[in-house]
Amino acid sequence: MTSKRTIGVLAAMCLVLLAVSTAAQGAGGGVRYVFRGHLLATPPANATSISISVEGGNRIALKKMLGASVNQSFTVGTGTVFLKWSHGVPTVVHSNDLTAGDWVVIRVRAPWRATLAQVEARPAGIVSDRVAEPTPPNRPLFLFRGTLAAPAGTSSLTLDVRGGNRLALRLLLGQPAQQTFTYGPETIFLLWQGKVPSVISPSQLTVGEHVTVRIRAPRGSTLSQVESTPARHVGQHEPANTSVTG
Repeated sequence: MTSKRTIGVLAAMCLVLLAVSTAAQGAGGGVRYVFRGHLLATPPANATSISISVEGGNRIALKKMLGASVNQSFTVGTGTVFLKWSHGVPTVVHSNDLTAGDWVVIRVRAPWRATLAQVEARPAGIVSDRVAEPTPPNRPLFLFRGTLAAPAGTSSLTLDVRGGNRLALRLLLGQPAQQTFTYGPETIFLLWQGKVPSVISPSQLTVGEHVTVRIRAPRGSTLSQVESTPARHVGQHEPANTSVTG
């Protein structure tokens, strides 16, 4: 049964914008640069740039940072999607909804030979405001990917599993591809359209579509123990390399 909290979240997400422009989808392609850090100043409405103190990122982004100041400014535009996360739930917001000091993640597509200045001149595809720097989870992630085999039940869903991370795949050795996973009142269900997620109910998952299940469980758990642990997130059409809290 859907909890009151989930119903409230679903109602709040009814107004989330789902359209993503061509610019937000890659601005001409290239490799993905990810920069993480604290926002230096609250941007104005219709901002054209945002500044952060860079404290992390993916390998290619950090290589561009060699010899540069940690304080950097990144271009944003009409195609940039601003997401604000709260308790694992994303909401599409405007640039001026971000607050100085918030922990943000900036994703930019640019050629791999680009200089730092050239990367920063490309409009960011997504700016994710996590508010506070995420605390590392105290349990490992078991990640399963597959297609939904049947309509979701009241507390479970069945996947034809086709992939996952190492911990998940190790448990599936010698097991049938079709597996059933548990969810609970705190499980977040997300539908991704392009790069923009919206919260949905379990009944809105579509049979035959690609679904990702994320579960946090003690290391050394058996497959049945992992599957009986309520999932943290369930995502339909989730893009590859998505950063999802939980």
